[in-house]
Amino acid sequence: MITVGTSTSCVFPLPVDEAFRLARTTGYDGVEVMVTADRASRDARLLRASSARWGLPVVSVHAPVLPLAHFALGRDQGEKLRRSAELAADLGAPTVVVHPPFRWQVRHAARFLDLVREVSVRTGVEVAVENMFPWRVGPLVADVYSPGHDPVDLDVDAAVLDFSHAAVAGRDALELALALGPRLRHVHLCDGVVSPRPGGLVDQHLEPGTGDQPVREVLAHLAGSGWSGSVVAEVRAPGRGTDEEALAGLLRRTLSHARAALAPEGATPSGEGATARLRAPGR
Repeated sequence: MITVGTSTSCVFPLPVDEAFRLARTTGYDGVEVMVTADRASRDARLLRASSARWGLPVVSVHAPVLPLAHFALGRDQGEKLRRSAELAADLGAPTVVVHPPFRWQVRHAARFLDLVREVSVRTGVEVAVENMFPWRVGPLVADVYSPGHDPVDLDVDAAVLDFSHAAVAGRDALELALALGPRLRHVHLCDGVVSPRPGGLVDQHLEPGTGDQPVREVLAHLAGSGWSGSVVAEVRAPGRGTDEEALAGLLRRTLSHARAALAPEGATPSGEGATARLRAPGR
């Protein structure tokens, strides 16, 4: 059975424990922790407490990438990745998500592919490299990532497909999934409007079904092929608000979309109906 989790980034800037609570009350299988400046996102003891309180495992750790997380887990990018993988191993999470380096991070970029393998072997955690996108300024477009923004072209064993990032890159997500083949190990569930000019749109992280990426087709393909990775919601509420009712509704609809696409043809998606009956444990 494919695990469907949600990222703490969906509810940012709410506290990490609130992300676990909302994941529990909306019916998800687990939580991906985005490491930020928030101590609770990088402290194994606090994360274990939230996991136990809400009865949900940490399914993956996302190495720090947000500007507000510039100094989280140190300043050296390689050290950030190592410590993210150690945190995941400590929590029993099988996967670490990492972005490829920026071109101006010259030293890190030069050793990135070797480092990914080294960290994975040393910690026993799968380090999956996420697809990114070129940047456009007016008529100029450039790949600001090194060795590159597209994991199809990188010598990596595990990759992440993010539907919104593929949209900004002008890439059809199903074509990307097929090109990655067995190296696709993790999915960030969202949607986006595919850019006719690569790099020409903002990173949207829309609710599945509200963009034009073939989200349902990709998930159905993975389910039908016996895929065993994790699907993690990484959706953005309009205005990045913290209204709990709106966030919960967004998370429930996203989960429903995933369950329907992942269910065997003709079967009732697991979690539907059960989600409405689920009662969160007391604090």
